[in-house]
This record gives sequence, structure tokens and C-alpha cells, in this order.
Amino acid sequence: MPVIRPISDLRNKFTEISKTVHDADRPVFLTRNGVGDMVVMSIEHYEALALHREITEALAAAEVEMSTTTERFTTADIRADLDELLAARATEQSQSV
Repeated sequence: MPVIRPISDLRNKFTEISKTVHDADRPVFLTRNGVGDMVVMSIEHYEALALHREITEALAAAEVEMSTTTERFTTADIRADLDELLAARATEQSQSV
């Protein structure tokens, strides 16, 4: 069940909201005048969502490519590409810290 709070709680009960998004790893939906206005979530939750979206978009692009070309890849090719992608991502993350 989603956690829904009035936007005033962001100012008045920030610590409680922060605890919810970190301990329960769930976003908190904030309302203004009873209408959804924004979502607050932990960085970890956001990064997981972003990764999920990136994978979903890549799969959709792969499906389009598969339907428009006869070129196919071996498991070894795909693993090599994934290893390269993960190494690049690890390098980016270590440089941003």
C-alpha cells in the first residue's frame, strides 16, 4: 500500500519521511490540496528504477532490431558487451565519488 502524506509533512515531519523512504525502501507520495503533487524516494530506490527503465528500453530496442535484421549474437558476444558496459559504469561511479 502506498505511503501518501500531505506536502506540509515534508517541512514539518521531514525526519519521519526520510526514515520511511530509507528504512522501508518505499517512495512517499505527497499531496497538495488532496491531489498528488510529487514523490520522495531514496537515491537507491531512484537508481534501481532508473536501471530498470534502462534495461526495459534496451530490451524494447533489441526487439525492434530483431524484427528488422537477420543479424544474431552468441551468448559470448552478449556477455562480452555486458562486461564492457558494467566496467564502464563502475568507472563512472568511482569517478563521481
